[in-house]
Amino acid sequence: MRRLVIVSNRVALPGEGAQRSGGLVTGVVDALHHSGGLWFGWSGKLKSARSPPRLVEADGVTYATVDLTRADYDGYYSGLSNAALWPLFHYRLDLVNFTRQDFAAYLRVNALLADTLAPLLKPNDLVWVHDYHLIPMAEELRRVGAAQRIGFFLHTPFPSLGVLAALPHYLEILKSLCAYDLVGFQTIEDLTAFHDAIVRRAGGEVSADGRIHAFDHDLRSGVFPIGVDPDAIADMAARAVKSRTTRRLHESLQGRKLIIGVDRLDYSKGLEHRFKAFACFLEDYPEQRNHVRLLQNATATRSEVPEYCALRQRLGALAGDVAGRYARLDWAPIQYLNRSFSQHSLAGFFRISSVALVTPLRDGMNLVAKEYVAAQNPEDPGVLILSPFAGAAYELDAALIANPFDPGAVAEALQKALQMPIEERRERWRDMMEVLHRNNITAWRESFLGVLGSPI
Repeated sequence: MRRLVIVSNRVALPGEGAQRSGGLVTGVVDALHHSGGLWFGWSGKLKSARSPPRLVEADGVTYATVDLTRADYDGYYSGLSNAALWPLFHYRLDLVNFTRQDFAAYLRVNALLADTLAPLLKPNDLVWVHDYHLIPMAEELRRVGAAQRIGFFLHTPFPSLGVLAALPHYLEILKSLCAYDLVGFQTIEDLTAFHDAIVRRAGGEVSADGRIHAFDHDLRSGVFPIGVDPDAIADMAARAVKSRTTRRLHESLQGRKLIIGVDRLDYSKGLEHRFKAFACFLEDYPEQRNHVRLLQNATATRSEVPEYCALRQRLGALAGDVAGRYARLDWAPIQYLNRSFSQHSLAGFFRISSVALVTPLRDGMNLVAKEYVAAQNPEDPGVLILSPFAGAAYELDAALIANPFDPGAVAEALQKALQMPIEERRERWRDMMEVLHRNNITAWRESFLGVLGSPI
């Protein structure tokens, strides 16, 4: 059996439970434990000087982490990755902040990581690199002589050519992607955008089965939508609904219906649009006032970045404005929280919610949508309202699809969801659960690794 080597920006070390909720972590931990393997990436720590990798062994898995200097972090992570690539890949050209110094740091840190990883590799390893931070990794590993099969999976959207071309050195990004043996995307839209860029700007060739020849290299590409473990989530939700935290939330509703949103605090999630749409809902459907509550949990991330601090302030002001216009002495229309909850607690919250609002402006997949569906009570399921700009919309077409840029459309979807007959709710839920079981987290992992491990 080939050893699996996972390369990601951050490594979830054993015991770091708070980090084990993401799609990447959920998707690869089981595979690493099954076959034995290596997980390599940044430790999350900053040091004044670089040091050898720290190795930790646990349950047959080797965790290898490296520290970064402040200059590395500022240029590679805060700079090119999150100030340029993240907004670009989420179609926010107005927020792209590119500098040549950051790009040089991005390449330098990827080269450093490749130099550190290469001696840890075995000849027959399968190397699986994750996300936009590490696009140059295969090219750098090839530079130091690595001949292993190397795959890359992009968890974010991949932008259309017109957007991608706004990034200086975008051809170098395309060239780096073509150094992999397999490049995977969340949706057919992302894959098509990649193919378009390869053909129109890189002079490459793309065959009908996703094989690519570009930059003197042959590789494959495909769609591998990331999933969840629906049975595990359902079991967790059934237990969590009896927990003290969930019971407190349920009692606080006093018979009102709960609408829930769970997101990272990020401009890609469309939270400002969501609050405005909820205000539109209360205005257009006054009979719903005092009968519903929107619980929006937005966990703060990248709190040192000015754009995120400003977003947090704007959301607080919007929530206050909605409350000021519609609240009563015994009813607050919005409960806006910036704290984090455990996966167990969130599963309980999902199960008692009548509606989930998952309305990002752009998202690679959005696993919250899938987790919400999996957490529902089969006899009395809630309704998922989903943005067409989330990757999940390509699979969960039984959800109510509402454009977040149209507050009236989201308001109409809310009204429809709250009035939906139980038989229709059950039918939509069954259709979505069938998709979740078919495209679960195991299927995602095994399909990608199966293609990566086979000859081109």
